Amino acid sequence: MEKLFNRLANATARLTGKPLTFALCFLLILAWAVTGPIFGFSQTWQLVINTSTTIVTFLMVFLIQNTQNRDAAAMQAKLDELVYATRTARNRFIGIEHLTDTELGEILRDVEMRALEVHRSRRREVTEAAPDIAAE
Repeated sequence: MEKLFNRLANATARLTGKPLTFALCFLLILAWAVTGPIFGFSQTWQLVINTSTTIVTFLMVFLIQNTQNRDAAAMQAKLDELVYATRTARNRFIGIEHLTDTELGEILRDVEMRALEVHRSRRREVTEAAPDIAAE
């Protein structure tokens, strides 16, 4: 059942992301709008488009979320493998997507502090190298 749903979600995501699909949906809405005067802009006429778009939107939310969840999990696995394979990287980053927001916040603050230090040291290097470059 899960593989069938994944195949359906992938196929739907591929199909709905194409310009032709957008054009067909646009033409469907245009046809609906043009038929308004024919049906006297009745409540039934309005109900057709409201019900149709609500159903499609409701189902698409689940299919898109499934696709995004799998894409994010695959990307996370790839990143974890890169962290694991890089000798200088800290292995504590592997699997951090399972931490709480507070724990992630602490790691983010630590990484940001390291990044600021890297940028500061690079600025110092550039500043110290500037007189040498000007002398040449």
